[in-house]
Order: sequence, then structure tokens, then C-alpha cells
Amino acid sequence: MQIDRLAFEKDIIKKYRKDIWTKFVKGINTFNLLEDGDKVLVAVSGGKDSFLLAKLFQELKKHPHIKFDMVFLTMDPGYDNSNVELLKHVAKEIGIELIVEPYNIFKVVNEISKDYPCYMCARMRRGFLYSMAEKYGCNKMALGHHFDDVIETTLLNMFYAGTFKTMLPKVQAENFDGITLIRPMYFVKEKAIINLMESHGIHAMNCGCDVAAGRTASKRSEVKALIEQLRKSHQDIDKSIFRAAANVNLDNVLAWEKNGEKFHFDD
Repeated sequence: MQIDRLAFEKDIIKKYRKDIWTKFVKGINTFNLLEDGDKVLVAVSGGKDSFLLAKLFQELKKHPHIKFDMVFLTMDPGYDNSNVELLKHVAKEIGIELIVEPYNIFKVVNEISKDYPCYMCARMRRGFLYSMAEKYGCNKMALGHHFDDVIETTLLNMFYAGTFKTMLPKVQAENFDGITLIRPMYFVKEKAIINLMESHGIHAMNCGCDVAAGRTASKRSEVKALIEQLRKSHQDIDKSIFRAAANVNLDNVLAWEKNGEKFHFDD
């Protein structure tokens, strides 16, 4: 796979300026995700979203508005050799100097959580990445979650957890003092990412997990399909779901929780 890196970089800020670059900058500015003096660990999983996130940070570094440092890091949770080589190849082709840190999560998850591997894997990955942020002196950790991840998470919590909770653009780490998780692609839609990557023939890897391979469709894929179905009759359904988390009217909910304390509408 050969990639025209210069053409790829040009498209990010030219052809896809409105759909990707502008929304990336909007996310950073709206939620104050980046400040002078920050050092950011950009987590690169090997998927399309994280590769784009790395390039967006690389482009932002060229601009003098915010002075920050960054490292690009991927965790090898037990990928087979073909996936590792693909990841390294794509990173090299698009000009990303990638640090690879091994941590065999797949083996551990297979032993302790065969029934719910994705949940346990996500928790272990997050903890490891926080520890890597500490190791490399970073006070921010950036993940490649996008607009569609946000609305899907909102519905997943409603349908399967019985709670109204969304994916936030900025979260203070509970067990790692001084480290903040940020999601700069909060406003970027997945379709724009797919179109950009496919137009340049960039074939990023999937999660690469052997534990969950061959299982039936996940709840997230079911929710994704539902949103797509609803969009046929309501074109802006995704925007409505997204806005709902920013328009919660506490006068019209049964109960809510804040800082561990529960409140009831009749209190």
C-alpha cells in the first residue's frame, strides 16, 4: 500500500476542511481541550479514526496558536504479526513516528472474561494508556472518538443500561492525577472520515481481536443500524440525539445524580 502523504495532508485542510479540519478545531476551542504547555499522548489504535486524529494533531502543530508537544503511541494488545506490520506500514506512509508498547491484553481477557471481552478489554486498554501518558510526561491523552461514537453511546446507555449518559469531550482521570482524557473529533462525523481514508486507499485495521472474532454483531452495531434506519425518515436524527445531551431539562426528569448524590423530582 503506497500513500501520497502530501495529497492526503492537503485534503485534510482543503477538500475536507469543512467536514473534518474545521470541526476538529471547533471541538478543541468549544471545550478548551488544548492549552499552551500541554503534552498530549495521541493514542493510535491502528483504526481509521486514530490515524486521522494523529494527522490532525500533526497539522495543528504547524500553527502557532497553541504551543504544545505530543507523542504518538500505540498499544500492542496481542495483535498477530500481519496487523502489527500493517499498523507500522500505514504510520510510516502517512508520516507518523509511532511508539509501539506491548501489553498482551487479549491473552488476559481470554482467560478472565470470555463472555464480555470487549468491556474488559476497553477498561484495560484505557488504564494502560493512562500509565503510558505518565511514563512519557503527558498531561493530556487524546482518543479518536467522533460524533457517531457520541450518539451511539448515548443510545446504548439508554437502551441497555437504563441511564441517560453520554460520552464527554473532556474527562479528568480518576486514578491518574493531572491527566485529562480529550476527544478532539467530537464534532467530526464518521462518514467524512471514511470518505477521506477510502479516497486515499488507506486500509486501516479493525480492532484485531481474536477473542471476539466471529461473534454475532455487537450492541453498538445494532444501534448504528437503528440510527441509519431512522435517518431515512428523519434526516437530522443524529443531530437531535447529539443535542439532547446538551438540552436536559431537570424540571422534567424523574431523578438524576450529581457527584454521587441522587436527587428525585419530588424532593
